[in-house]
Amino acid sequence: MTQPQREDVIRCEGIWKIFGDKSRQAMEAVRREGLSKTEIRKRFDCVVGVQDASFGVGRGEIFCIMGLSGSGKSTLIRHINRLIEPTAGSVFIEGQNVNAMTPRELRALRAERIGMVFQSMALMPHRTVRDNVVLSLEVRGQPEARRAEVAAHAIAAVDLTGWETKYPDELSGGMQQRVGLARAIAADPTILLMDEPFSALDPLIRRQLQTTFMQLSAELHKTTVLITHDLDEAIRIGDRIAIMKDGVLVQTGTPEQIVTEPADEYVAEFVAGISKLDLVTAARIMQPFAQFTQAEGPQDTAAWPVAAPDDKLNTLVDLAVGTDHPILIRTEGQNVGVVTKRVLLRGIQGREEAARPQMETA
Repeated sequence: MTQPQREDVIRCEGIWKIFGDKSRQAMEAVRREGLSKTEIRKRFDCVVGVQDASFGVGRGEIFCIMGLSGSGKSTLIRHINRLIEPTAGSVFIEGQNVNAMTPRELRALRAERIGMVFQSMALMPHRTVRDNVVLSLEVRGQPEARRAEVAAHAIAAVDLTGWETKYPDELSGGMQQRVGLARAIAADPTILLMDEPFSALDPLIRRQLQTTFMQLSAELHKTTVLITHDLDEAIRIGDRIAIMKDGVLVQTGTPEQIVTEPADEYVAEFVAGISKLDLVTAARIMQPFAQFTQAEGPQDTAAWPVAAPDDKLNTLVDLAVGTDHPILIRTEGQNVGVVTKRVLLRGIQGREEAARPQMETA
């Protein structure tokens, strides 16, 4: 089946950020001579923060940029709403060139179309939960009745009903983070930019907030760019992940692609300890049904357990227990593949053969 073409809400093309007094000269030298980061530092006393980064984010997609501290991920996300000016390259929001916007257009973009959630919520200490949540609507001159309606919905969405009149210093860290999330969605932006929003929280609270965010994202269909240094978080939340190292996007793909097809040793080291049971799908490891029957002859599949191409390995394991038959993969009433127990085991082990199973019986 062909995948529908993605409608990019955000498009970054060839973004470079070079820090230093001679950044422009350094950029010109890069174009002329293809200088490395080390050569740029030696010749121009400049530091490369982001190097030729290009990516798109589809409407309603959660796009995670994952990297260690100093990888350039936070610098990159700040180019999207032009908090940082690129040394070279362009950013487009729904087809509009952000770099070409006037100050007035840029203020409107930030106020109306982009919401931001950071590790430090920067809640106003003299404002209640409700007043913090509706701050952007107040700035935009929305009437009190409308602000009250939006506040009630946003606060309920993050499970803070009953806390509307509390002040930030009366809330736990997790609750403050929920207020920040409510404030972002209350503005009803097209895009959410989230920079390490859960990293300062305890593991249990972090997972609860991740779940809340995922539920809200599915309901509100916001386009989200989320920065994290936690690969587990990126895999759990992201529709796609970009791995960043030393200012370079080294690989972009779905969580399944990142884990099963690492682009280099750096990515492979990151994903080495990640369980594949909740990531790898039947479609990735199955043997085409026609190929299987060509090798093994006609099959009576009436007693075979059935799965869909999108079912994960943990579902296939449950189906494989208690049967001697292979698993039949069906979609839209058609037999499209077969997963034998040997192939299933290879998939769990993450062996390369699992992606290209050999003809074999159960």
